[in-house]
Amino acid sequence: MPVFSLSASQIVFPSPHLAHPDGLLAIGGDLSVPRLLQAYRMGIFPWYSANEPILWWSPDPRLVLLPQELHVSRSLKKTIKQNIFVITADNAFEDVIEQCAAIRQHRDEGTWIVSEMIEAYTKLHQLGFAHSVEAWCNGELVGGLYGVSLGKCFFGESMFTKITNASKVAFVTLAEYLKTRSFELIDCQVTTDHLMRFGAKEIPRRRFLKLLDHSLQFPTLQGKWQMS
Repeated sequence: MPVFSLSASQIVFPSPHLAHPDGLLAIGGDLSVPRLLQAYRMGIFPWYSANEPILWWSPDPRLVLLPQELHVSRSLKKTIKQNIFVITADNAFEDVIEQCAAIRQHRDEGTWIVSEMIEAYTKLHQLGFAHSVEAWCNGELVGGLYGVSLGKCFFGESMFTKITNASKVAFVTLAEYLKTRSFELIDCQVTTDHLMRFGAKEIPRRRFLKLLDHSLQFPTLQGKWQMS
């Protein structure tokens, strides 16, 4: 299968069903707000490294979590009840995304959260499409996550933690928040044991796209989210 080259002037993506077995679909384009939103609506997301062209992906299978199927371990429930962390939303978006990048770089894991990505997702946040969830301890930001929200779907992008369980509590709080607002889907993108322990599961891309299409029939919950 070919890797499609995207036009810089036209916001057009090939069908995600044409992606390579590893999920790679297209190369090029830009990170403008209209292009990013169109990509997410089609089940496509950007993921690339510094000094590389933009790569667009649609994996098969896809890791998803249905909010009503969230699993919280007994030990994590105990941690949540201890109120060690104060959880907020959309209070420190840029700090969260920068910390997500910094943690990976510190671990020498490499990161797709390059400066252009930070700028692009900050614009999405300013327009009410991208959101962060923060975990605070003694007034310090110690964990969090961010992602994009469209319709009744939340597309998770990345998370970080400086204190054990900080990002986990943030994630559980987010999932519970989404459940109360009838969200249908949390897109976890690629498979990790960490997310599967929360109840996430792999599903065929074809099924994911059907679930996504249904969730996009609802209005998007824009603006600043409140979780505390």
